[in-house]
Amino acid sequence: MTHIGIFDYGAGNLHSLLKAIEGDGRSISVDTEIRSSLKADILILPGVGAFGAAVTAMRGAQGYVRSALTDGKPCLGVCLGMQMLFDASEETPGSEAGIGLIPGQVTRLLTRKVPHMGWNEIEWVGSGPLRSAYFANAYVCEPEDKSPVLAWTTHQDARFASVVRKANTVGVQFHPEKSSVAGRSFVNGVIDELLQCE
Repeated sequence: MTHIGIFDYGAGNLHSLLKAIEGDGRSISVDTEIRSSLKADILILPGVGAFGAAVTAMRGAQGYVRSALTDGKPCLGVCLGMQMLFDASEETPGSEAGIGLIPGQVTRLLTRKVPHMGWNEIEWVGSGPLRSAYFANAYVCEPEDKSPVLAWTTHQDARFASVVRKANTVGVQFHPEKSSVAGRSFVNGVIDELLQCE
């Protein structure tokens, strides 16, 4: 039985995500304590919410989480969950730092229309299993080093990282749980792959 731990920081889109990843051979727990979530076979950082509130909910455990992920703990970050993998966000200046697994900042999307809502293409650096997905974001990740970026997305005149990977951690800026059958297949495929790499 695979144990999936979802970190509940108080604002994540948990219902849709739970429905997308539930299945035979999986047990899912939702915890408000990040250290408890890390005890699972794979950690999931869900989307939706504010960066500052989400990292504050870690209660200072960012370094502990970073060490676990650096050591190969499987993790999937969705939308805000991907942003939490970075150092800090200008959404909440002066708030607690992010996990810092991927060096870089989260910055406001500089386009005529914000937030970026709706379907958009995924531009893979190599080949990828998903051609388009549903986005809902006003902020984007700016990695210092582009090597963790597996895919990009262009919204109006802004191009930003939409899939990143470091160690056994994958972050996606879009919402696979809201991206129809293909998105749900993608997120479950990522989970299975990360668990095999552990």
